[in-house]
Amino acid sequence: MSKTAFITGATSGFGLAATRLFAKRGWKVVATGRRADRLQQLVDELGADKVHAAVFDMRDAAAMNAAIDALPEAFRGIDLLVNNAGLALGTLPAQQASLDDWRTMIDTNITALVTITRRLLPLLVERKGGIINIGSVAGSYPYPGGNTYGGTKAFVKQFSLGLRSDLHGTGVRVTDIEPGMAETEFTLVRTHGDRAASDKLYAGASPMSAEDIAEQIFYVATLPPHLNINRLEIMPVTQSFAGFQVHRG
Repeated sequence: MSKTAFITGATSGFGLAATRLFAKRGWKVVATGRRADRLQQLVDELGADKVHAAVFDMRDAAAMNAAIDALPEAFRGIDLLVNNAGLALGTLPAQQASLDDWRTMIDTNITALVTITRRLLPLLVERKGGIINIGSVAGSYPYPGGNTYGGTKAFVKQFSLGLRSDLHGTGVRVTDIEPGMAETEFTLVRTHGDRAASDKLYAGASPMSAEDIAEQIFYVATLPPHLNINRLEIMPVTQSFAGFQVHRG
C-alpha cells in the first residue's frame, strides 16, 4: 500500500523537487502552495492519482484547515508531514531591516509551521508517521543580515527536538534537515526579485540543488521505522565556517 506525504511549499525549490521524487517513487503527495497554476502543472505532470493540489496561503489558518478538510479520501491517510514552506526576506542589518519582512518570516516559518503540525499531529500519531522540518544552517550559525531568518530556523531546530520529546513512545519520527547553500528561488525571494544578486551569490560556488535536498528528505522518510535522525546538517563542499568578527575602533 502506498504512503502519503503532505508537502508544504511545493511550488518551487525543495518542495517541488520532493513532490516529484516522492510521487515518482510510489508515494501519494498532497502538494500545497499559493500558486495554483504551478500546482496544477505538477498534477498534470505526475497524475491526479499521485498528486493532490491544495491551494492556500500557509499564513491563513482558516484556508489551511478548509483545504485539509476537503482532501479526497485517497489522500486523507497522511503518513508524513514535510514542513518545507518558508522564506527569507531582506539582507540588511537589524537596525535597517524591514519590520514587515520580519513579521512575514515569523508568520510563515514559525506560526504557520506549528499550526499545520498541530493540526496533523493526531493523524500522524495514529499512523505512526513522521515529520520532517526543513530548517537551515542559519539556525546554528549567525551571519550579517541573517537576524530574524536565523532566529526562525533556530526555533525550528528547538521545536523539532521538543516534538521528539513529546512524541516519545508514539512511534512518530521527527527530523530537522538543515541545508546550507542551495540554488533555488530562495535568494531571488530574499532580495525581492534581484536576479543579479541571486546569480552573484551562487556564481562559481557549486551550490547544492533542490534535488540534492529532496533525496535527503526521501532518505530520512524511508528509513526503517526503528531509526530516527534527529538533525541532518548538509552543506556543499565549497561552503564551510568563517571566523568571528572583530571591530577595531
